[in-house]
Amino acid sequence: MYRYLITILASLFIVSNVCADGIRPQTHLYAVKGADSLYLDHYIAPVEGKRPCMMFVFGGGFVGGQRDNKLYAQYFEFLTKQGFDVVSIDYRLGLRNVGKQATDGSIRNMIGIINNAINIAVEDLFSATLFVIDKAEEWQIDTDNIVTSGSSAGAITVLQAEQNICNRTARAAVLPSGFNYAGVISFAGALFSTNGNPEWNNQPAPTMMFHGSADRQVPYEKATMLRVGFYGSKFLSDEFTKQGWPHWFYSINYDSHNVAGTPMFDNLNEIATFLKEFALARRPLTIKTDETDGELPKCKTKFKIMDYIEANYGK
Repeated sequence: MYRYLITILASLFIVSNVCADGIRPQTHLYAVKGADSLYLDHYIAPVEGKRPCMMFVFGGGFVGGQRDNKLYAQYFEFLTKQGFDVVSIDYRLGLRNVGKQATDGSIRNMIGIINNAINIAVEDLFSATLFVIDKAEEWQIDTDNIVTSGSSAGAITVLQAEQNICNRTARAAVLPSGFNYAGVISFAGALFSTNGNPEWNNQPAPTMMFHGSADRQVPYEKATMLRVGFYGSKFLSDEFTKQGWPHWFYSINYDSHNVAGTPMFDNLNEIATFLKEFALARRPLTIKTDETDGELPKCKTKFKIMDYIEANYGK
């Protein structure tokens, strides 16, 4: 069980350590937590007056990744052209030294390590959000229109952060009373739960979820054991549909964990529509897009726990 859980997380979209080209951010230290100095990059949209803001959380399995990876440059430039400032953040990588922490092989220990890694990433996103709110007047940020976006591990973080806000957890209590994000965009993300199916005590922000049905790193639907595991975009979309909550689920048949990155190149028009209609205009829409790319061969899309293990460790 513990190997299965860490396998999924440790293999999430690890990106290279290079800087974004084309747009030049202002870099700020937003928090110091223990030995970690956490920075954010602020990309300013060429728009007069108050501007909406996108908080971006990179991927890397809570093991690696960089806020200024050049793979994100086109996405950030697109967002600034849509009139959004972009804030790309560091966060503590709670699984960086997981091998040393899990030497006892305890399932309970491993679950705790994974849960902690996700929780501290959420805490850092909230700290960065508070920093932006504190700078809002100086930076001309519209705090009613702050959106989050994340890739893979970052997508897990933004989905988990929104659930914390909806459930009024102690972790979310650091945010101003009544605050919520205007929208959430998840590229191949999921929610992690240690207590069965996830629940929301209040309606979440409009949420856009991209996911490939053949993703063997982050479950497209769910992968659980003994009420512990990950609940992916298909599961979340079904739950949102039951509740009548605004969301856009963009499913790509037979695609893999590539979807942690490809929508930032291939689906900019859809993202622009989500930002305009769902996030800014607050329209109560539900859209489900079921894409099939003829160039993608049909393949297995239903996986068991052993499939995730074998995908990373071999038989």
